[in-house]
Amino acid sequence: MDLASLRADTPGCEHRIHLNNAGASLMPRPVVQALMGHFEREIEIGGYEAEAEARDRIESSRAALGTLLGATAEQVAFMPHATAAFAAALSSVKLDPGDVIATTRADYVSNQIAYLSLQHRYGVEVVRAEDAPEGGVDLHSMEAIIHRRRPKLVAVTHAPSNSGLIQDVSSVGAMCRARDILYLVDGCQSVGQMPIDAEQIGCDFLSGTARKYMRGPRGVGFLYVSDRILASDLEPLFLDMRGADWIAEDLYQPAPDARRFESWEFAWGLVLGMGAAASYATDIGLASIRDRARTLATMLRTGLAEIGGVTVLDRGGELGATVTVSAIGWQTAALGQALRERGINTSSQTAIDAVIDYGEKGVDGALRISPHYYNSEAEVDEVIDALRDILRT
Repeated sequence: MDLASLRADTPGCEHRIHLNNAGASLMPRPVVQALMGHFEREIEIGGYEAEAEARDRIESSRAALGTLLGATAEQVAFMPHATAAFAAALSSVKLDPGDVIATTRADYVSNQIAYLSLQHRYGVEVVRAEDAPEGGVDLHSMEAIIHRRRPKLVAVTHAPSNSGLIQDVSSVGAMCRARDILYLVDGCQSVGQMPIDAEQIGCDFLSGTARKYMRGPRGVGFLYVSDRILASDLEPLFLDMRGADWIAEDLYQPAPDARRFESWEFAWGLVLGMGAAASYATDIGLASIRDRARTLATMLRTGLAEIGGVTVLDRGGELGATVTVSAIGWQTAALGQALRERGINTSSQTAIDAVIDYGEKGVDGALRISPHYYNSEAEVDEVIDALRDILRT
């Protein structure tokens, strides 16, 4: 990678050390130009007119997302954000009292809440696979649940927001395919951080966002939908006139492709920005992005572990770019604020963001430090030195 060029392409690098890419990355210039250019056209000629003018570029954005996900454009739906994408997929599954949703102990907080809401409202059963000794889902436990309980749906978060853990979603996908079980993957933290091939994963749905490691804008996301879902009668609970046609007084026809999961209203400038971000990542190469980001994360974990009073919390057979730590005597929000005052962006979580994981680790939250490929080794060293100094003083 040409690090100098990548940083020159990222205006935010001039002002701060941005190590909050698991929250929202700094956008590169092509992304900013795509979204700002569209909003300027809305100002000049009107919102509907700007959309019509940009129609080909909007569909090119859909194709760019498909390329990023190892999918076709027809398998990609634009969504307002990742949680909306996950919820739309979840709502399409026809659940009855007693049906089982199988998931993991590391799944994202909003997903866990959604499962429990379905349990409360419809009487479904939420069954969590055990963790492996090294961290992450125990594949034997998940296979036993799939074999014995025959869940209606298996749902797994690829990269939890509260840890550097990367879960083995492909092995779970193979189990689901072997038994014809619906499979939903939350790729919010993994898309843009590493190569993703939805077909190879074996999932029926994969949800994600633009703002994290993909380096797109906030307020827009996507949903991958497999061909077997599109060939079935599954559809989101609430369709509108974008997702379906009203063809007779008492009859509607869902869209034949992933658009059936979309709704009418979009901020099309954000969609264009997301498409530009997908193309930007593809042009750099996801394998190179993964290797670079993980190298920086390993540097962080090594350096932080040498600071007295700091505990690196990440566990798992495979670790990604998100680094989580706790420090004796410090609330994570206060520690994050102390770093921000030094021009270093990170983010913090509390116990309610990951009740199971943080409870087992015996902490009330974590400081989340998440480098990306455009960060430098000098920035990693600076955050390590800054934390050492803050804890000393």
